Amino acid sequence: MHIPANLRFTGLLLAAVVAFSFAPVSTPAVFAASQIKIVVNNQAITSVDLARRVAFLKLQRTSGNLGKKAREQLVDEALKLQEAIRVRALVSDGQVDASFARFASSNKLSPKQLTQILNQAGVTPKHFKNFIQIQMSWPRVLQAVGVGSSSGGLSTQELVSKMLERGSDQPSTTEYILQQVIFVVPASKRNNATLNARKREADQLRGRLKDCDSAGSMMTGLRDVSLRKLGRIMQPELPPEWRPLIEKTKSGGSTSTRVTERGIEFITICSAKTVSDDKAAELVFRSENDDAGETADAKKYLEELRGRAVIANK
Repeated sequence: MHIPANLRFTGLLLAAVVAFSFAPVSTPAVFAASQIKIVVNNQAITSVDLARRVAFLKLQRTSGNLGKKAREQLVDEALKLQEAIRVRALVSDGQVDASFARFASSNKLSPKQLTQILNQAGVTPKHFKNFIQIQMSWPRVLQAVGVGSSSGGLSTQELVSKMLERGSDQPSTTEYILQQVIFVVPASKRNNATLNARKREADQLRGRLKDCDSAGSMMTGLRDVSLRKLGRIMQPELPPEWRPLIEKTKSGGSTSTRVTERGIEFITICSAKTVSDDKAAELVFRSENDDAGETADAKKYLEELRGRAVIANK
């Protein structure tokens, strides 16, 4: 899996972290009592949050009015977090922890060492992990609401230029062959008892399935069950609501079940392999560009969220 572009920090934070790890640093004074400074749709941003973001910006060697930038960033991130929760695109704590560990490893640090550095800088690992969670979730929000998904913000010429820049070091991604099993629950019969009963049926089938080839025969006799062959899908094309489940499932296995508008569903991974070709490169480059959340459509969408929000400065 590629690391999102906006977690690479264009090398600045990496350099700062490494330099910070070897420099003598005095631990910042204990924060004064926390005060609410901004409220975004009933979500409070405190003086401590702002102080930690200013410390984070300093660690990235950001210039300018850091207090103003901290306020702007945290308001935007509050809006992004709320939208990620609304569309169910928020990445899990486990995924955030894994990204935190990868970031530490990429800087030749252990998670414990990175934690110490962030604490010494006044950032704290919790603040950094909150930042990671939002940066990872926002592209999934954009995909879920159909913003920037058609062109990815990159022209064909830009894609070719990126491929030429990489040379032989082309990005790779995972190519999946997938099947979807749906235990249909009609709207007229949709209640907790029916959903629970259908979930038990789905879980029983999941436990028996060993591969995609046997799915059809094993479904014989089951009522109102649909099998869809989804074919080949690249990792960046996975629907955000299914991506975490698919990524952690081994080839030949099935994801856990999900309740959807159609009923109870799960996906079987027929095969999963790493590919590196022009198609893979194009998808990865487009995905990385969307990861930054800097496309015109993404900015417009965030502005719309800001326009609808109730934001109060204390």
